[in-house]
Amino acid sequence: MKAVVFHDVGKISLDNVADPEMQQPNDAIVRLTASAICGTDLHMIRGTMGGMEPGTILGHEGVGVIEEVGAGVRNLRPGDRVLIPSTVSCGYCSYCRSGYTAQCDVANPNGPGAGTAFFGGPKSTGPFQGLQAEYARTPFANASLIRLPDSIDDERAILMSDIFPTGYFGAQLAEVSRGDTVAVFGAGPVGQFAIASAFLMGAGRVIAVDRLPDRLDMARLQGAEVVNFDQEDPVDAILTLTGGIGVDRVIDAVGVDAQHSAASGSGGQGSVAEQESQVVTPERKPDGQNWVPGDAPAQTLDWGVAALAKAGTLGVIGVYPPNDRIFPIGAAMNKNLSIRMGNCNHRSIIPGLVERVRAGSFDPLVVLTNREPMMDVIAAYKAFDSRQPGWLKVKLEPGK
Repeated sequence: MKAVVFHDVGKISLDNVADPEMQQPNDAIVRLTASAICGTDLHMIRGTMGGMEPGTILGHEGVGVIEEVGAGVRNLRPGDRVLIPSTVSCGYCSYCRSGYTAQCDVANPNGPGAGTAFFGGPKSTGPFQGLQAEYARTPFANASLIRLPDSIDDERAILMSDIFPTGYFGAQLAEVSRGDTVAVFGAGPVGQFAIASAFLMGAGRVIAVDRLPDRLDMARLQGAEVVNFDQEDPVDAILTLTGGIGVDRVIDAVGVDAQHSAASGSGGQGSVAEQESQVVTPERKPDGQNWVPGDAPAQTLDWGVAALAKAGTLGVIGVYPPNDRIFPIGAAMNKNLSIRMGNCNHRSIIPGLVERVRAGSFDPLVVLTNREPMMDVIAAYKAFDSRQPGWLKVKLEPGK
């Protein structure tokens, strides 16, 4: 079969690889009808998330049709059309039973303390072969796979494999409630769904912070007020918009993706596009001090804490590597802020979102900007990596 394979930092290719085989009684083999490119994939390719093993198939978003199930899968059968959650969970440990499926004690073969297991990630996450392929083995299929209604097409379904539930989880972490004013830092795919989710939870106002015009335009179409941090200090703008009070909730949908421009002295780390990311750090911090090389990921956290009203909540869904040690703890403590963060509990959240989409109460399709055949995946990665205008979320079509 064809699959997108990681070889080294900055080196991926579309290869012919062996078809997956059943390994456990609760496995299923799924023929992928849709996959996608996610910003998290870029973390592995750039080397931001270390520990990737050469030969790993990338991708953690998938929709498909079951080809085969093991004897332990009693609720699904071949021919069922299913959505594959990005994270893997067993369904029976205490964490899964409590809804913390991203912290499953069983799914990660590296042990209960190893953290979240997900498709297409580094050795520490499994590793499990990813979903940018024609076929995939899905472990714990009985507890993970979600049967899709016929009324939800692949284009809508693929958005619920990761980015919609992650954005929704960000709004949950931030404790968004009716009437709140919310700031979302980062208007990429997950940020767009964080904006939508904040409104779904009753937010009165949402302020989106980014620098790319097409992303800010999409946020504005959703009803968000927009701030371009290339043109104005985002904290000053948010304080002005809120009468000097600040926002009730902040969602960090950026994480380590915040980067310096070339002018700041930072070089790329194996970018697929072989050029700088267009997420550019402003010249000065909110406190007036200069940014220094390596300090860029702190910018969103600094801004978020500064933009929050006293006793507000910061929800962090942006990805940070385990060894990062960056947080304005003093400023947060002295404002009595609540800080909540983590990997999305996909299996707990997705069924409710599927029902919303099935019922027509929300249509996620606005975020999907590109549909590309798998044969063109490397060119699609380059366009997505360099944040070319109009390249927000890319659906891949295996077999084409």
